[in-house]
Amino acid sequence: MSSGVDVNIMGREFKVACSEEEREGLITAVNYLDKKMREIRDTGKVIGVERIAIMAALNLSHELLTARSGGFDIGEYKRRITSLQEQIDAVVADQNDLF
Repeated sequence: MSSGVDVNIMGREFKVACSEEEREGLITAVNYLDKKMREIRDTGKVIGVERIAIMAALNLSHELLTARSGGFDIGEYKRRITSLQEQIDAVVADQNDLF
């Protein structure tokens, strides 16, 4: 039996019909979409909720198609490497201050 689930995406409330079995997956998807849309908004390069939603849809479609083809997103790995490098640099700088 379907029931309505209230969700929030970028501060906007929506009621989505889903079964109890689908509820957890829906909440996970909503949280992921909300995160992606906020990331796009926070770059400041895309203005307007509709445009942000379209960019998020394109990004998510790309992720899905890349995963389906068995490939990987080199951009994501570059972002992870950069983040790790920044963390290493911060720790090394802190340690150098000790001596």
